[in-house]
Amino acid sequence: MAFWTYMLRCSDGAYYTGHTDNLDRRIGEHQTGGHCDFTSRRMPVTLVWSENFPSRIEALEAERIVGGWSRAKKEALIAGDWSMVSHFARPPMERSARPLAVKPCLAPSPFVSSEVGKPAVVPGFSTSLETNGLVDVPAHKHAGGEEKIA
Repeated sequence: MAFWTYMLRCSDGAYYTGHTDNLDRRIGEHQTGGHCDFTSRRMPVTLVWSENFPSRIEALEAERIVGGWSRAKKEALIAGDWSMVSHFARPPMERSARPLAVKPCLAPSPFVSSEVGKPAVVPGFSTSLETNGLVDVPAHKHAGGEEKIA
């Protein structure tokens, strides 16, 4: 027996996600109203996505997962745009360019007048883009820029 997880688009643009063991019958119930308060107040409804599963547990779990997705991620699923589904699966802070790595701030050392005008040196911190991970370095090169000899 097959079980289905499905998504409906309601007349007000809302999405409803559910699961069933008889997709045709369940969609008919949604379209006639009375079987689901959410969709009966937003008729007509249109089936926009469905997936079958070998067990009710898997269909129910898919309903829970997909139902919790953002509107944008649901629309990417409906469109079959897997790159956008993957994009929206990442936390918002990781969706754009890779953020700069933040290093812990070391407490300043006491002021020494003889150090004025000299470049600051912080132990364990590099200003090199290569060693801070902001520039992709080919695998055959190390931080010094010379090629490794195998």
